[in-house]
Amino acid sequence: MQAIDIALPSQELIGANLWLSERPQGVVLLHPATAVKQTFYRDFASWLHGEGFHVLTYDYRGTGASLRGLLRNCTVSMADWMEHDVAAVTHWALARFPYLPVVAVGHSVGGHAIVLGAGATELCGAVLVASHAGVTRTIRGALERLRVGLVMRVLTPLLCRLNGYMPGSRLGLGEDLPRNVMQQWSRWTSLPRYFYDDPAMRAAARAETVALPLLVLGFTDDPWANRHAMDLLLQPLANADIERHEIVPQEAQAKSIGHMGFFRRRQGAALWPQVRDWLGAHCAAHQELL
Repeated sequence: MQAIDIALPSQELIGANLWLSERPQGVVLLHPATAVKQTFYRDFASWLHGEGFHVLTYDYRGTGASLRGLLRNCTVSMADWMEHDVAAVTHWALARFPYLPVVAVGHSVGGHAIVLGAGATELCGAVLVASHAGVTRTIRGALERLRVGLVMRVLTPLLCRLNGYMPGSRLGLGEDLPRNVMQQWSRWTSLPRYFYDDPAMRAAARAETVALPLLVLGFTDDPWANRHAMDLLLQPLANADIERHEIVPQEAQAKSIGHMGFFRRRQGAALWPQVRDWLGAHCAAHQELL
């Protein structure tokens, strides 16, 4: 594994890690979830590398290795992450490995970027893990809906105003987040169809342009990315070739998987080979066309 920096057109830098395989069948990009650093995906990335892929992990601007300077001075938004960070990483990989197929795994908001077409036109396929329209009213469980509603409607405006950023780590909500990321996310969660109801995003029109093989994974014990919330996200993807699986934890020899568990090593033996095989098949199909 080697640490690298990827430059955006603005000359801002994204901190990334690259695993290079001796005989790669393709390049896998790991697009992270909100408030989750790339280190969380290290076990999965290392395993994929051992299965014959180049693998790239990274942090969105304002988080992890991509935080430069004071977080309160970071003006990046969630839309910037999806439109610019994901696109920059994808274009870097395509330029760095022009003769290899490039595929992606998007976790939660990382999958949103693929749905919106960020860098997706040149991918050979993508896997969406626990990606959903994050509308508060769709969350399963009254207590969890209340907790998320409190965070989004009360704590977000208050703490972002007081601190200049969202101190999520102090609240057990993952990593600290840039103010504009948290505020935009909060606004989307209150809309009936998430970012599809934000005219500035043109999200539905963009989703319709995505003509990409997609493997979509959900988990029956995930209160956020439940079936209805995933339906909301996927519905505008009229031209994508979607293969969808809803996984029951017990069938994967797991007590629970939830929103984060797919990437934990203890679930790997049961869950990761399916993704490896799917990515490998689409890389091989792309190579046959060359």
